[in-house]
Amino acid sequence: MSKIFETPLYPYQRSVDQDAPQPAHHPVIVIGAGPIGLAAAIDLAQHDVPVIVVDDNDKVSWGSRAICYAKRPLEILDRLGCGDEFVDKGVVWNLGKVFFDERKIYEFDLLPEEGHKRPAFVNLQQYHFEEYLMHRVRALQDEGKTLEVRGKNRVAGIEETGDTVLVTIDTPEGSYRLECDWLIACDGATSPARKMLNMDFVGRVFEDNFLIADVIMEADFPTERWFWFDPPFNRNQSALLHKQPDHVWRIDLQLGWNIDKEEEKKPENVIPRLKAMLGEDAKFELEWVSIYTFQCRRMEKFRHGRVLFAGDSAHQVSPFGARGANSGLQDTDNLIWKLKLVIDGKAPESLLDSYDYERILGANENIMNSTRSTDFITPKSEVSRTFRDAVLDLAERYEFARPLVNSGRLSVPSVYDSSPLNGNDDRDLPPRTRPGAPVVDAPVGSNWLTDLLGNRFQLIGINTEVPASLDVDGIAVEGMRISSAEDADGHLQKRYLGAEDQAVYLFRPDQHVAARWIDYSENAVRAAVNTATGRDQGA
Repeated sequence: MSKIFETPLYPYQRSVDQDAPQPAHHPVIVIGAGPIGLAAAIDLAQHDVPVIVVDDNDKVSWGSRAICYAKRPLEILDRLGCGDEFVDKGVVWNLGKVFFDERKIYEFDLLPEEGHKRPAFVNLQQYHFEEYLMHRVRALQDEGKTLEVRGKNRVAGIEETGDTVLVTIDTPEGSYRLECDWLIACDGATSPARKMLNMDFVGRVFEDNFLIADVIMEADFPTERWFWFDPPFNRNQSALLHKQPDHVWRIDLQLGWNIDKEEEKKPENVIPRLKAMLGEDAKFELEWVSIYTFQCRRMEKFRHGRVLFAGDSAHQVSPFGARGANSGLQDTDNLIWKLKLVIDGKAPESLLDSYDYERILGANENIMNSTRSTDFITPKSEVSRTFRDAVLDLAERYEFARPLVNSGRLSVPSVYDSSPLNGNDDRDLPPRTRPGAPVVDAPVGSNWLTDLLGNRFQLIGINTEVPASLDVDGIAVEGMRISSAEDADGHLQKRYLGAEDQAVYLFRPDQHVAARWIDYSENAVRAAVNTATGRDQGA
């Protein structure tokens, strides 16, 4: 394990840009080689946009950090070309259990229906995630893509000049400057880029602390999410247990507000807490310990001229519900195809305002759910605690009370209802796959629908003919017909047709539905593409 942390994945190397008499120009610079920055860079490279990633580090992050990755981000990773490696290493789970005191209150299945390529969740330490993304970076470089990751390149200054952005970078060999058309800041919760531009967050900071411990141990706990309210080993607090690869278990223990963080992180204080939970005879080794105080906040806007913010640099939520890295991947998924069209001159710059609109919708939804989870987990008054405990007691016996229990509403993808990019919606078709919704997977013959879509506009005719290709003023739309014969188990019918015999769906490059109809019409498709790219001035 130590080799992963000690070996530079993207070691410092002197660049020719450092010797240039004037700042070298690049189309896009990404700040941050964490999961979100690398995902943005990979997506750009797959769209043939040259990109440079700069980071003041040169290794993977220490500790598990983000570990729970939901189904939709897994599908995004498939589109980025690294989903299999991720899922093969990770711990797959769909089932969760909720405990109150020593009693199991109930359990839930996050993906009870069949017909999906990916599971509800996969657990994987963030250091593996970053490593696998770098594998994909190397593969794209081998394919000849212009994608470079520069370690020990710390951004020290940002200056917007109107049509470009000037970036000052510090290295072990001194400073240099770069110029870019677009700067994407994926530099995390403390975001130096945000501070350099005098931007701030709005929202709430929660007065509570949680201990994270990555524990290496042999244990026979099932591969499930276990959450405790008021357990005997952590009275009047909460606890969470997750399995990770390589016999690593993630344990979260609520500590309260008035604590000495440095004291609580010491092994002599952590180990007794863990033994109280796992048993005095439990054999384990501490791999990583941290204490976090969380907040539910976001920037007022994610786009500031030619500087775009994504991931934790743009928004932060509590860890309950696995919304951090999952929402960050959905940020880049939303942003990059739009930026590609703008760079190519095929869409107006105003299309990027829809990134603000759609991802702020997602951030607000995540913040709302995360705040509600935190308020339920950590009641702020005796009345709130009495209500919560009554709900937990009822949930043990009555199913109607279980939706009221909130141990962290788990991450679900955003549906961009009311987005200015949404086109025609034939409401006779199932609401689950309406415009603005992400693809709902289904088997298609020997393939999966999610594997047939992405990185381009795609027209799908289900039981009806559509053209194999269509040029909409320079934007290529690929067409594909799917028949009921390829839908042996009826999943496609249920999710995309409902009671109808046929339908036509237009998908965006990020696999969200742009528009849908019962019957094909070329004029309608052209209008929907123009709407989805902001060329009808709807963005």
